[in-house]
Amino acid sequence: MCPKHLRLLAYSLGHFWVDFSCALLMFSRLSGQSGWALCVLLYNFCAFALQMPVGLLADRWERKGRTAALGCGLAALGWVLPPFLAAVIAGVGNACFHVGGGIQVLNDGGDRAAPLGVFVSPGAFGIFFGTLLGSRSAFPGWLTGVGLLLFALSFVLLRTEIGDSLEDPPLDRNILWALACCFWVVVLRSYLGMVLTFPWKTGGWTIGLVCALVLGKAAGGFLGDRLGMIPAAALSLGLSAVLFLLSGSPIAGAGAVFLFNMTMPITLWAAARLLPRQKGFAFGSLTFALFLGFLPLWLGWPTLLSGGSGYAAGALCSLALLVLGLRWGRLS
Repeated sequence: MCPKHLRLLAYSLGHFWVDFSCALLMFSRLSGQSGWALCVLLYNFCAFALQMPVGLLADRWERKGRTAALGCGLAALGWVLPPFLAAVIAGVGNACFHVGGGIQVLNDGGDRAAPLGVFVSPGAFGIFFGTLLGSRSAFPGWLTGVGLLLFALSFVLLRTEIGDSLEDPPLDRNILWALACCFWVVVLRSYLGMVLTFPWKTGGWTIGLVCALVLGKAAGGFLGDRLGMIPAAALSLGLSAVLFLLSGSPIAGAGAVFLFNMTMPITLWAAARLLPRQKGFAFGSLTFALFLGFLPLWLGWPTLLSGGSGYAAGALCSLALLVLGLRWGRLS
């Protein structure tokens, strides 16, 4: 196995394990505490919003693997801390891992989006199984801590690949508009992911939806590399809007989720190509967008998009924003 493929495998498995451990921590140790809602806010803020400043720092540190290793170590430390501090430290660890791993995968991938899709997709499985087992206290926390430390060691030992030497393009109006479009696509995708619900989402169809989400993220990068980013965005989001209108059917609903999530690696790829020397900041700015999409539900605001027609409208708005962003950024 070539070094790039080995790193991609290690960071993808690490992504699953970090998200699994953090979700397990939140739902086995912190859920049910009097400050549970605050713990959720603190964790999500640290895990997602802090990736932007962490990314700025990581862009200036050659050893990206050590950033990821630090994240694993902090996530393991969360298991021995009191609740509020555990939520903060685990969240910071999650942020460091994602930034370090994300930059390394972007550096290895060059101008391809497929490796990025492979890297980001296992996290959803980690969150799902961590939440499921955590709510049942069915998995020993110390075992996830040991696993995190082993992953930290592997990231230190893996050779780090330096990224390309391209200079960042001048931040003219088109680049700024392109970045803004990618940012709001992610806000919208995050929000829709939080409010998305189907009457048939029970039993086996729950894991079916998780699989659709994971496979969609993984497939999106391959489709973008094959067809070009704009055709891939038009095909995936256009078809997802149609299937959302038919989402009373489990198969159509799962297909819509699969197609809708194909844009995740495309938006991350686009932001990194717009800021090739600041991949960590680009990656982190879009995870900050994820945090903003989470906030309305946490604050209890009324749902703006609901039902098949609402989800379809969200997909079409995402399509318009993403195509505009790719065109303004002169990315195909």
